[in-house]
Amino acid sequence: MNKLTSFLRSVAVASALTAALASAAYAAPKKDFKIAWSIYVGWMPWGYAADTGIVKKWADKYGITIEVKQFNDYVESINQYTAGAYDAVTITNMDALSIPAAGGVDTTAVIMGDFSNGNDAIILKGKSDLAAIKGQKINLVEFSVSHYLLARALETKKLAEKDVKVVNTSDADLAAAYKTPEVTAVVTWNPIVSEILGAKDAKKVFDSSQIPGEIMDLMVANTAVVKENPDFAKALVGIWYETIAKMNAAGADGKAAKEAMAKASGTDLAGFDSQLASTKLFDKPADAEAFTKSKTVGTTMDRVRKFLFEKELLGKGAKSVDAVGIELGDKSVLGDKANVKLRFDATYMDAAAKGKL
Repeated sequence: MNKLTSFLRSVAVASALTAALASAAYAAPKKDFKIAWSIYVGWMPWGYAADTGIVKKWADKYGITIEVKQFNDYVESINQYTAGAYDAVTITNMDALSIPAAGGVDTTAVIMGDFSNGNDAIILKGKSDLAAIKGQKINLVEFSVSHYLLARALETKKLAEKDVKVVNTSDADLAAAYKTPEVTAVVTWNPIVSEILGAKDAKKVFDSSQIPGEIMDLMVANTAVVKENPDFAKALVGIWYETIAKMNAAGADGKAAKEAMAKASGTDLAGFDSQLASTKLFDKPADAEAFTKSKTVGTTMDRVRKFLFEKELLGKGAKSVDAVGIELGDKSVLGDKANVKLRFDATYMDAAAKGKL
């Protein structure tokens, strides 16, 4: 064997060994997970759970670690998840479809946390009638549920988006923007809604209680991660329901939990309770499972996907509203069955309801 042959064989052996090691590493079960969340009344339990050891308790139960990261910018948290930097994220049903799913990231709704029942609102400066919105500039997070709420509100007055001008504004900037003279209309969610409504000239003219069940708040995770690591999904569900139970507990314990969440969201207990009152919180896993499997979800997602298609937000080159498949809780599919990228899965909520986590 000449030196060249010997060298090439050594390289081949080394390459094979490297490939084998890489394959073994890839096959090794994932142990470390990251979830992203942002400030919203229905998502405050995640920060509290991380701060009080509930996250660690459930992670330890399944022999994994879970890092919980708060984002001040909601859209950035979704972008980070979509890019693969996080395994799970708190998100609305519409944004789950328009950003990760439409971007090709197969995503599963593991927890149906709540639906907004007044937490999302349209606010006009000095005007108390929704009809006065015509011709105004509207500051909102473009293409978010706020944009959807605006579209639904305009329908009720036989108006269309061409009758207003949308100004894309980060949720982190909306409260400050409202205080400026040039901003006369905003669409946003709590706790920003409550902050803005503190101004004497702020008038709420439409909110999500007028479209109940359409703005859902979820904890979603990468579908491949969930399939390969079901214990991660079980831990998420366990964390959620233990934290909700603590928050809803009678007496000092429940009050202390809500006070901590209120402070973290920039309000007090009364303010937090007010936001909870406009939230349909699924505090029992059986109720969350039932809603996930209900016809309401399919009806809403059909409306949502049509809205997104009109806005050209169902992915590059989407030729129809059916471009992205949505698997519903009953396993039926809206859209392309060969391209399912968003799934409503009641499996782990069902396990929680049956005490099988």
